Amino acid sequence: MAAVYLIIGLIILTVGADVLVKGASRLALSFGVPSLVIGLTVVAYGTSTPELAVSTRAAFTGESEIALGNVVGSNIANVWLILGLSALVSPLLVNNQIIKLELPIMIALSLLTYGLCYDGELSRFDGVVFLVLILIYTVATVRRGRKEVAAQGGEKIAEHSKGKEVVRALVGLVLLVWGAGLFVDGAVEIARSFGVSELVIGLTIVAVGTSMPEIMTSIVASYKGERDIAVGNVVGSNIFNILGVLGLSAVVKPIAVPDVAISFDIPVMILAAMMCAPFFVGATLTRWRAMLFLGSFGFYVVYLILKSSGNGLMSSIEDFILHIYAPLIVITVMTLVLKSLINKNSTKTN
Repeated sequence: MAAVYLIIGLIILTVGADVLVKGASRLALSFGVPSLVIGLTVVAYGTSTPELAVSTRAAFTGESEIALGNVVGSNIANVWLILGLSALVSPLLVNNQIIKLELPIMIALSLLTYGLCYDGELSRFDGVVFLVLILIYTVATVRRGRKEVAAQGGEKIAEHSKGKEVVRALVGLVLLVWGAGLFVDGAVEIARSFGVSELVIGLTIVAVGTSMPEIMTSIVASYKGERDIAVGNVVGSNIFNILGVLGLSAVVKPIAVPDVAISFDIPVMILAAMMCAPFFVGATLTRWRAMLFLGSFGFYVVYLILKSSGNGLMSSIEDFILHIYAPLIVITVMTLVLKSLINKNSTKTN
């Protein structure tokens, strides 16, 4: 039955993603809002429902490490796994709005999370600040999108179709959440049958499982050419995970932040966000960059498995990631940025 759940869950996820992307893209036209804005808000927030459910439930039951770990792990998976897979399907041309605003916001929020967690706790006041910020961000994003459409004289589809597309998007979202639940249940049972520990299951299967709606939505959107939804879904989900999910969880109950999260996991989340920096000057996620993203995610998962199993190689791998791999990635990212800037300046001069 576990295998059946896994297969059925994957099918439902695929269908749900297709329905949600179709409904969301048409809904964007109906309300005179760019599909990017729908991807950053409606789709992103909707596909983050599993993370919201897991983290708030964990906060209620006093399992604060799960609440924090779910958000950090999901944000890492969103960038490295989802953007990587989406770009393999089709290279992603990143919208200028994301380059100028959303990506810097995502990186800044990742750094802010580290700063607020550095004292070992994410307090209720921190949570309230996050919730206020998500409200301001959402209102500003929608208003900015509508002004952009109005300035460009964007067309709208028939008014009577709005209700139909809202229902379509909601049905797609329900299917995504349902399919993700079945997928996680099936995967967990299979993992248990192979003797995999509960901790490994939580760090890998559950973290990726709660990101399955984002994975399927972005891949389907990329395949259908809705690249703004594909990228907007990931960036918007990361912003919502920090401000909405962590914010609500901290308001429910202050989150105790373990030392390992401060010394390793949150810095890895920041590294993943920083790897998007080349988009600021070269706005395409190519297939070779996608492979770098996927390789980084695979390396991180191997580390998590070794860590949870108490393998002696864990400390060596952690040192390698923090002191060799991360600096190399940062140097590579900065080199790409500087090279692109120099090329742009020379082009302007010529």
